[in-house]
Amino acid sequence: MNKIIVLLALLSFNAFAAPVNINNADAQTISEALKGIGLKKAEAIVQYRTENGDFKSAEELANVSGIGEKTVESNKADILLSDPAKK
Repeated sequence: MNKIIVLLALLSFNAFAAPVNINNADAQTISEALKGIGLKKAEAIVQYRTENGDFKSAEELANVSGIGEKTVESNKADILLSDPAKK
């Protein structure tokens, strides 16, 4: 029973992840927030951003090696290009 609870908790982790600003987040944060993006791909996102400047659109992520349009599409709701305005 305990194994099932632990497994469910691990599987649902990304379901509760908050949206991430891909223009200032570190690789660890990106990998935890976006589905299908492990640490290596997240590091590639940070490297691309460092070399090319901030992302202008979520779709630009598809220019990063190893990240396809399907991955971008499935994560669109969790991708931010700037921090939300504070109220």
